[in-house]
Amino acid sequence: MEKTALVVTSISAPNPVLKSLAEGSAKNNVDFIVIGDTKSPDQFELEGCRFLSLADQLKLPFEFAKEVPTGHYARKNIGYLLAIHNGAEILLETDDDNFPRESFWADRNNHHHVAVSEGDYWLNAYSYFTDHFIWPRGFSLEHLQKEKPAKESFPIREIMSPVQQGLADENPDVDAIFRLALPLPLSFNKNFKLALGRGSWCPFNSQNTSWFKEAFPLMYLPSYCSFRMTDIWRSFVAQRIMWENDWYLLYHDATVWQERNVHDLMKDFKDEIPGYLNNDRIVKTLEDLNIKSGEQFLGENVLKCYQAFVDMELVGQEEIKLIHAWNEDLDKLIST
Repeated sequence: MEKTALVVTSISAPNPVLKSLAEGSAKNNVDFIVIGDTKSPDQFELEGCRFLSLADQLKLPFEFAKEVPTGHYARKNIGYLLAIHNGAEILLETDDDNFPRESFWADRNNHHHVAVSEGDYWLNAYSYFTDHFIWPRGFSLEHLQKEKPAKESFPIREIMSPVQQGLADENPDVDAIFRLALPLPLSFNKNFKLALGRGSWCPFNSQNTSWFKEAFPLMYLPSYCSFRMTDIWRSFVAQRIMWENDWYLLYHDATVWQERNVHDLMKDFKDEIPGYLNNDRIVKTLEDLNIKSGEQFLGENVLKCYQAFVDMELVGQEEIKLIHAWNEDLDKLIST
């Protein structure tokens, strides 16, 4: 069985979700890492969990940990590096308000015989798991009314998927516009999987995501952008690079349910405006980049994609220094 780690970032004291994740990790031999931040409690004790305060993080042998800003979700990158340092071959991630179901702990496989979408441009993956009108956070709003291909029209193929997005029931990951206008809770249908390949765009998040070691360099979360965009823009970068390696993004049914932390929806809306205005432009720009195939070029490709974000004035120039530190730390871990 491949060594598996679970990474969460949290400023909460051990809550029912973190306790459930710790219990499940211990039961299933999963390394559970929680990355703290400036607002984390001074004392954090939870059996089955390794919690790292800011001071702990600075003691790690990673240049990235010294450079990444505080007070940002992107500190989760430190947890990824630590898990890889400890020998993880599969990385799971979620948040501190997602309760895991038993299926969350099932063995992962990066090869699947599934329905495949290619060349459909923006494809609302959520719409194939429910009859309700719903879309994932980060989906391009100008394409919401686009007629979608019938589920039966997708060919069934054997695919390689080193990045897999599980859904979340009850309070799924949707944008502030949805939350302000449409009702929740909502749960998704079971027993369906959909793989997205070249030419099919759909954002994925960091709330119920599985990463296999081939794709670890693509996990990088940008720091110099909105908290509400960091995992979404990462997802676009990852998808673009995956195409050149004949890899697919797999969407599968919900293995967690969310009891959402308190949010100011108007603040979320404000923080999501860069996405509402630019996500379609972003994917068009990424499509035009010259991306190299081959795992040895993943870090170089990540840097090239985020340079495009800097050029579009969507991410600060400071991001480039962080990506260099991430790539250098990762190269050392992978080569040892």
